[in-house]
Amino acid sequence: MGVVDVEHVVGLPHPRLRPFVTRYSGYRMRTAPGIHRGLPSRSLTLVVTLDGTVDLPEGRFATLCGGLHDEAVIITHDGFQHGVQCDLTPLGARALFGMPAGELAGVSVGLDALDAPAGELRDRLRTATTWLDRFAHLDRVLGGMLRPVRQQVEVAWAWHRLAEGVGVRDIAAEVGWSRQHLSARFAAEYGLTPKLAARVMRFERANRMLRGQRRPTLTEVAAACGYTDQAHFNRDWRALCGATPTEWMAAELPFVQGSEPPEVAR
Repeated sequence: MGVVDVEHVVGLPHPRLRPFVTRYSGYRMRTAPGIHRGLPSRSLTLVVTLDGTVDLPEGRFATLCGGLHDEAVIITHDGFQHGVQCDLTPLGARALFGMPAGELAGVSVGLDALDAPAGELRDRLRTATTWLDRFAHLDRVLGGMLRPVRQQVEVAWAWHRLAEGVGVRDIAAEVGWSRQHLSARFAAEYGLTPKLAARVMRFERANRMLRGQRRPTLTEVAAACGYTDQAHFNRDWRALCGATPTEWMAAELPFVQGSEPPEVAR
């Protein structure tokens, strides 16, 4: 990727927000112009740029929210990227925007289209002089957007159990539903079927291992994440990422979401 200069700082939201927002990630970097792959994960992505825009096939955005997805989102850039990314839980879509995460699945939309204070949020972040101040502004603005949330208990339980690695058949038995009914209700809430969500969660675990300070071998990652063999790992990675693990690492690391930086003091 030819990284010239990179600044990356992460922070935790205020405790009141953490059921809905799990992490803030501030970035400022210069590289050669190119593309970045936004990879599938269990989080929705809220981005506020401090300079420029996020350029997607759907258009150019100064602020956006992207839903859960099962393939890479291709982002083009001119070599300079500066902004803040917020990782939202699926419940965060209901708390912040008043809609199930399923309504945003597979798409990215401007925050203004979600009746969010996009302009105010961007102005506050751009006038702040430190990452700590920017994260504090996020706490205040996002905290002011929170509304009461209700979610079907069985669907929320299914998400929790999938994250623990429990199989879909066992989860259906636990909640007393057929697999078909569970799949339909789960997809309506999240936009992914339970089987596909489990696949994305496994991919995310593998991705986190490859981004860690101590990078294991691909064989170790495949075994630790439950892939049947290296070929299975490569096929699944290519389907969800659009490149093999080796190709992705050569193109993307280090990047904004590269090896994990220390958290900013709070």
